[in-house]
Amino acid sequence: MITTSRITTRVLFTGPETGTPVLFLHGNVASATWWEEVMLSLPKKTYRGIAPDQRGFGAADPAKKIDATRGTGDLADDALALLDHLGIARTHLVGNSMGGSVIWRLLMGACERILTVTQIGPGSPYGFGGTKDVQGTPCFGDFAGSGGGLTNPEFLRLVAAGDDGLDNAFSPRAVMRLLVYKPPFIPDREDDLVAATLRTHLGPEDLPGDSIKSPSWPFTAPGRWGVANALSPKYAGDVEGLYRIEPKPPILWVRGSHDLGVSDAAASCPGALGAAGQIPGWPGAEAFPPQPMLGQTRAVLDRYRAAGGAYEEVVIEDTGHAPFIEKLSEFNRVFHPHLETPRT
Repeated sequence: MITTSRITTRVLFTGPETGTPVLFLHGNVASATWWEEVMLSLPKKTYRGIAPDQRGFGAADPAKKIDATRGTGDLADDALALLDHLGIARTHLVGNSMGGSVIWRLLMGACERILTVTQIGPGSPYGFGGTKDVQGTPCFGDFAGSGGGLTNPEFLRLVAAGDDGLDNAFSPRAVMRLLVYKPPFIPDREDDLVAATLRTHLGPEDLPGDSIKSPSWPFTAPGRWGVANALSPKYAGDVEGLYRIEPKPPILWVRGSHDLGVSDAAASCPGALGAAGQIPGWPGAEAFPPQPMLGQTRAVLDRYRAAGGAYEEVVIEDTGHAPFIEKLSEFNRVFHPHLETPRT
């Protein structure tokens, strides 16, 4: 447990204190536990792996809430405070899903402290939900179709109940087997990953957070508290700022070929659910299409490269939202060389 200037939380470490730092930021309804195998597989004498439980998750101080009006700013500032506490000037950054969303914010606000970036199935730079094209144009002016009002209430009920079984299709274990990994894959340490999800902080200021009624489909707009609201495009910030930063750290974008969490028709995307008839009243593809998350990320990274940056997109076949768990060796074959980029 470490107390920084911003928060007290659990932080996992691997490797020597003199090693080059690699900071790992986990995804939504997860914790630092998800990174353990990746951290242990780092070249042991070269790198120091660092993975905190982010605000709102795991053993992070439950009194510390996420002000969603800052987007992922609270999470980004927590990461910087941890680096300051550890006396680290520059680090490699690795993020998955929500952790990738935090990295977009860190790039815009602290690029000089970043050696390289590895994005694994990251959230779109424009946020999650309620945008219709690769430019991140909102479907409605109040960003309806994003935020805390869309989190599945049965999943939340089962997390609150500590359900670690398979009797309910919305239990954490069942959802992870279907939406996080590509079936029939089951992690060797599935129990630990489920336990991490069950430590997600719940409530009107945590997950799902609050929401606002909207006249636009699906009739809910983002509130101001919790991570689901923080990920709304309403609070994504100035994405154009990514093209102006200097220096521009090299970015490795790794994704699973069968990722259902982040795709151009993600399983939990309101547009995709509406098109499938699972949310009634869908206004149609012209008004509210499935969010082109991959197209948005690719368009942003293409402009990043055109502005002088560098990126590589790698697809790991037959994997879902967590290829670093499903195929660790294959992930490391691209990840470890990327960590050497600044020195070569």
